[in-house]
Amino acid sequence: MDDLLSLLAFGDTGWGDEIARGVLVTASLALATLPFGLTAGLLLALAKRSNDWALNLSANIYTTIFRGLPELLTLFLVFYGGQALINAMTGAAGLPDLSLSAFVAGMLALGFVFSAFSSEVFLSAFRAIPEGQEEAGRALGLSRSRILWLITFPQLIRIALPGLTNVWLNLLKDTALVSVIGLADIMRQAGVAARVTREPFLFYTVACALFLVMTFASVAVISRVERWSKRGEVSR
Repeated sequence: MDDLLSLLAFGDTGWGDEIARGVLVTASLALATLPFGLTAGLLLALAKRSNDWALNLSANIYTTIFRGLPELLTLFLVFYGGQALINAMTGAAGLPDLSLSAFVAGMLALGFVFSAFSSEVFLSAFRAIPEGQEEAGRALGLSRSRILWLITFPQLIRIALPGLTNVWLNLLKDTALVSVIGLADIMRQAGVAARVTREPFLFYTVACALFLVMTFASVAVISRVERWSKRGEVSR
């Protein structure tokens, strides 16, 4: 037992440092993807509600593609296809070659998937808000942007939050996929440690525990945000 615990020690004798760096990479990737995915998802939902048929169609095609493709395939397409596109553009412009990092590729790929699913959550939240509230805002002389900001958006967050929580937890789990393109996240570090020490059960159990800790921490934070968003509701 002591020998197994020594493998998790920090310093030259254990793999604690590498696993800790993997946790940092995983958390950084998920947090970097979140604002990109939320912003793109909200814009897609607004596009789906637009009267412009081309904008509406484009948004629906986008979400259908990235909701239908496996996340791992999306990651490969972005990582390898993005690198080929960058090489073609820099070659045509006579610029030196640039490389697409695994972190950026992972953030883009997961952001595309996250935005596709979150757009559906936002769209459902929009539909849950009574149309009479927007009509009342127009009757008061408010512009469309002010109606969105002052009336619709505060309710949108509260209604969409449970659905966005599920999408966020899926994103957190999907970060494990970036290990296949060489990013030193939790799964890659655990895999390397497992192969070197021949203790796969130990290190994959540690990876499991770390993902569960991040999940519980996320749920705790989101629960506080949800209580804050409902602070103005009348108690029943």
